[in-house]
Amino acid sequence: MGRKDNRSNRYSFGAGMAELAWPTRCVSCNLPGELLCAECRADLAWIDQRWACPRCGAPHGWLACTGCGADYIHATVHGEEGQVGQTRWETRAVVCALEFAGTAALMATDLKDRHELRLAPIIAAAVATALDEAASWPAADGRPRYDAARTDALCFVPATQKAYARRGFDHMELVADSLSRELAIPCVDLLARATGADQRALGAADRAANLRGSVSVVDEVAGAHLLLVDDVVTTGASMREAARTLLAHGAVSVTGCSLARVW
Repeated sequence: MGRKDNRSNRYSFGAGMAELAWPTRCVSCNLPGELLCAECRADLAWIDQRWACPRCGAPHGWLACTGCGADYIHATVHGEEGQVGQTRWETRAVVCALEFAGTAALMATDLKDRHELRLAPIIAAAVATALDEAASWPAADGRPRYDAARTDALCFVPATQKAYARRGFDHMELVADSLSRELAIPCVDLLARATGADQRALGAADRAANLRGSVSVVDEVAGAHLLLVDDVVTTGASMREAARTLLAHGAVSVTGCSLARVW
């Protein structure tokens, strides 16, 4: 016990000295003290799930979505929700917590590009909050956009091999592990992704072409209802390709979720 206590004391002392030398600062306003200060938390651009697109998670897309091209007719056929649109995403629903701007953008980039790994549980908490709200609103199939009782496991959109080698970690694996604890749902590493061109430099059509066939399933998914996690949904190419692959291997449904949605 003495040794354990001494190690704990040394760790606490070391952590305290590190905090003195390099104080924790808010990722948004740089105020010392917290990774996300109270004022910046209050200013987060939360997406109101009531008005979000049930298919792609775009803010304000509930009635007619310019993000995925879907139109919705509500409570017209047997009290359920029907979709009349040309674009049908592979996901049964997508739930995004924040609009991709300001603090949300900094949270996403600081985690993966600046190695601020302590942001992973904060991002997971934001996603869990959005999922909790989305559970009160129907997806295009009339069921809740997030249904914990019908979710067998969660998985994540993986980093490419090149990105993993460069960073030394998969940022979405960290978020998914934290979200698994938040939701009390098992996290399973199901997907692998070949190296492709950097998505940030590509338009919608090129993103889809770049990802086509790049995602593979590494474990059994037949019969599973899955929750698929990503950090940012831009055009949806990454999430759609991952969902398409999971469904092709026998998954029954894939519900997507993310920290932020580009709008």
